[in-house]
Amino acid sequence: MTTFQPLIAAAASPSSQTTSYPARYPVAIIGAGALGLSFAARIARTLRVAVVARDRAAAARLRQGVRVGDTLFQPEAWAPEEAPQADWVIVLVKTGDTAAAARSAARMQPLGVLSLQNGLVEPVLQAHCPLPRVAQGITTTGAFRDASGVTPSGDGEVLVPPGFEELASMLARAGLDARVEDDIVPARLAKLLVNLAINPLAALFRVRNGELLEAPYRFWLDALVAEAWPVLCAEGLALDEAAAHARVRAVAQATATNRASMLQDVLAGRPTELDAITGVLIELAARQGAAVPTHRAVHRLLSLVEAPAG
Repeated sequence: MTTFQPLIAAAASPSSQTTSYPARYPVAIIGAGALGLSFAARIARTLRVAVVARDRAAAARLRQGVRVGDTLFQPEAWAPEEAPQADWVIVLVKTGDTAAAARSAARMQPLGVLSLQNGLVEPVLQAHCPLPRVAQGITTTGAFRDASGVTPSGDGEVLVPPGFEELASMLARAGLDARVEDDIVPARLAKLLVNLAINPLAALFRVRNGELLEAPYRFWLDALVAEAWPVLCAEGLALDEAAAHARVRAVAQATATNRASMLQDVLAGRPTELDAITGVLIELAARQGAAVPTHRAVHRLLSLVEAPAG
């Protein structure tokens, strides 16, 4: 395994404020989970990138190095209260941490803040980060983390809304398939559709994505798509029903060996993003007067799986 450090090696930790660290970074990532570290390792090959971890202890551990793929990556990691200024901030935290991440992003005085999270978090992000350019894009790139480090699990795409052209160019130079999507809302809803079908089922049944295409899980998968499709179409989804089913099946097939993020959370004993994904659909359906009984059942069952014993 090779060792990879950022473009300019640092002599000391960021908290020491040595001149080895820039006063302002081109890019910062808030969130040091699997996807955040995977993105940071890619970007750091071409640009200085700051990684904002959960706290000082987590930042200190990260600076010692973490395996990303077959490389030991030593990020320029910071605690939230010490986070540096940055031109562009990418938010890749769990949805429950969105408000805190948004407040941290605002203190970094960026040109823009872009979420690449699951769910529909843009309203929360904008409420807690009162800057002119704050929006949610999407990524279909995957990664998972275990005791040995981070393993990227497929090169997907990164779609950003207008106004983030400079950031898209930076990501593209780092080797990511990044581009501006003029109408980002249908793309966000298409990703939500995929997450609604695959993520909770994989977590509930503790299977990899590809297994959902086989009996008995296929029945549940198809039912979740059929219920979600009209609700999301009312919000701006631009897929007909056949295309919606095809999109979900194609993603499950393309990521057949992957563990969905909710499954990773369940196996690690962490809270999942159930409310930010299935919960959001249930709220939309209630507002529209639509019935989504299978989603409600899955939400209830997975809530029981998450509930602490006793």
